[in-house]
Amino acid sequence: MVSLTVLASGSKGNSSVLATSRTCILVDCGLSCRETVRRMVAAGEDPLKISAIVISHEHSDHVNGLWVLARRLNVPVYMTGATYAEWQYWARDKETRTKPHLDKIEIFHAGKAFTIGDVTVSPFTIPHDAIDPVGFTFRAEGVKIGIVTDLGYMPRSVMDNICGCDGLMIESNHDLEMLRGGPYPWQVKQRVMSRTGHLSNAALAQFFSSDYDGSAAFLVLAHLSEANNHPDLARSAAEQALASRQDLLRNRLTLASQHAPLAPIRL
Repeated sequence: MVSLTVLASGSKGNSSVLATSRTCILVDCGLSCRETVRRMVAAGEDPLKISAIVISHEHSDHVNGLWVLARRLNVPVYMTGATYAEWQYWARDKETRTKPHLDKIEIFHAGKAFTIGDVTVSPFTIPHDAIDPVGFTFRAEGVKIGIVTDLGYMPRSVMDNICGCDGLMIESNHDLEMLRGGPYPWQVKQRVMSRTGHLSNAALAQFFSSDYDGSAAFLVLAHLSEANNHPDLARSAAEQALASRQDLLRNRLTLASQHAPLAPIRL
């Protein structure tokens, strides 16, 4: 059995647990160490069983708790070399300029799969304004799960990588009208709407209605903006797109939360 537990998803912190009977991987570490542990316990996951941490990119909502949690658990951390260097730069001591060092750093490259325990991890490049951002698919026990958030649009390469997923966690960040009329400064709105920003409800719906292969038993809509989206809008856009194709009706749809973990989804 393979399970996915979304601990948090949104601009204030992102973290999920991908687990098999032998391996437990923390995907991103955007919550504090204490909050990560609290939410894992609340969701029925054992923090002491974490085998490794994998990082998608260096933005603070994906690495905020990394330094403390990696030291406390003493587990390997996987990220690209460019992401590691960028994280070290931003996480350095502001007075001494000392860069943090991870004792068990494992460097991977987008497009090259690697294994953690019985899980094959396949990182792939995504369009986002980080130094070397990636999405992931995870294969174990005949199951494929994809996690892809923080992308400005859906290029063919991303579609190809998430094809055949039995479970898929994917971004539905903002409603375009809410974003345009919302509180963000114009330059931030431009960033979010750009091709290296975040995926809108409408862009995800377009993918579901035209290019999505419909293979997933479950779909998790993730990274919803609290300022520029509403769960009902995200759900409605996705459901309408899925309903337009009768072959997709078997996809179970749920929404990730910023403030509480989802119950584990098991395949």
